[in-house]
This record gives sequence, C-alpha cells and structure tokens, in this order.
Amino acid sequence: MTTATMDAGTPDGAAHVMHLIAQDKNKEAFKVLFQHYAPRVKGYMLKLGTENSLADELAQETLLMVWRKAEQFDRSKASPSTWIFTIARNLRIDAFRKLNRPELDPEDPALVPPAEEAADDRIDRIERADIVASALKELNPEQVEVVRMSFYQDKSHSVIAEELGVPLGTVKSRLRLAFGRIRKILGDELE
Repeated sequence: MTTATMDAGTPDGAAHVMHLIAQDKNKEAFKVLFQHYAPRVKGYMLKLGTENSLADELAQETLLMVWRKAEQFDRSKASPSTWIFTIARNLRIDAFRKLNRPELDPEDPALVPPAEEAADDRIDRIERADIVASALKELNPEQVEVVRMSFYQDKSHSVIAEELGVPLGTVKSRLRLAFGRIRKILGDELE
C-alpha cells in the first residue's frame, strides 16, 4: 500500500496504518496518520480550553507517543481514534498537573529549617521544664492525670471525662485546682 492509497480517515484504514507503524515503524504510514490526527487532536485540546501553543505541543506529543507505542494498540479493545484520543486526554491531564504544581521557593518559611536554638535559650527551656515537672509532682494523681491528658495528649475536656468515667465538671475542677496549685508553687519563677 502506497502513501496515496493509505487512509487514516476510516476505522479500517486507520487500523491498517497503525499496523504498519507497529510492525515496521513505517514512516509513510505515520505521516498519513499524523496528517489526519494531529489537527483533530489539537482541535480536541482547544475545545477543552487548552491554550493554543500547549494544544500544538500536546498534539505533537500525542502522535509521538503513538509512534513509540504503536505495537501496544489492540484493535479488539478500541478503535485507533479512541486509543489516540485517550493518549491525548492523559497527556493533557499530566500537563495540567505539572502546570498547577507551584514552583518551590527556597526562601519560603515552611521550607527553611528552624534556626538552631541558642545555648542559653536551650538551658533556659530545660530549667523551665524541670521547674514545671517538679511542680507537677506536688499535685495529686487525679490532677496530674487530667493535666497530662489535656496538655500532653491534647484531648478535649469531654473526651477526658468520658475516658476517666467522671463528670465533665470534675475534669474542669481538677484542671482549675491544678493550675491554681502550679501557680502558687511556681510563683514568679517562669516570668
């Protein structure tokens, strides 16, 4: 079959052209396929709202993928046009995912590691933690438990009440009494 007799405009003709590309990497067959499908794929991209230059690029990328993967085409699963437009759709999705992914800014505070803690700040923090730990030892076990669950495990008062099997008011009273006792023990040491 010569270029003049090849036709990619019919399902049988397109399947035959695909077969020639898959079997022999026939450049003439690919030229026929490209001339038929490239404008249609570009039109499809434009209909989906793709910018003109990206539509051109995606049409070319689609046909290039068809050239590379022609041997994977299975006529029993899809027509050539369905297979080609599925490739085009997937490439468009990939392109938009890449476009919508923001560039990383190395100066973004979320990406900058925290500054190393100064030695005197670290010592101060450790001393404060020791003071608080010793103050907690002065509390009764029920108060320590609600403080631990509320602040170290970040549980709500109602969850603490449920887990301990006590009324919500009891949890709140224990916390209030614990804070009053801690304030009295610590005095001005943390200020």
